[in-house]
Amino acid sequence: MTHQLLARYDFPDHARFKAAFDADAEDRGNASLTVLQIWHEGQNTAWVLYQVANPARAREYVGGAEELFARQAGVTRAEFHWVETA
Repeated sequence: MTHQLLARYDFPDHARFKAAFDADAEDRGNASLTVLQIWHEGQNTAWVLYQVANPARAREYVGGAEELFARQAGVTRAEFHWVETA
């Protein structure tokens, strides 16, 4: 069974979001998250598909980093969908 996370991020400034997202790569990796794909929906929304190696560690990271990432990246709304392959 493969675990993945589909995240949606809404933000007013794409450049600020992208800079913060790129700067967070090492922390995401340490939390067992690997970026598989990034999609943009208009100028103010990004969807990111992550591979999740350790679901418990990834959930802890997302729960703790959400507020920090909102401040750094200007995210106004985030949604997280934890999915597994069928």
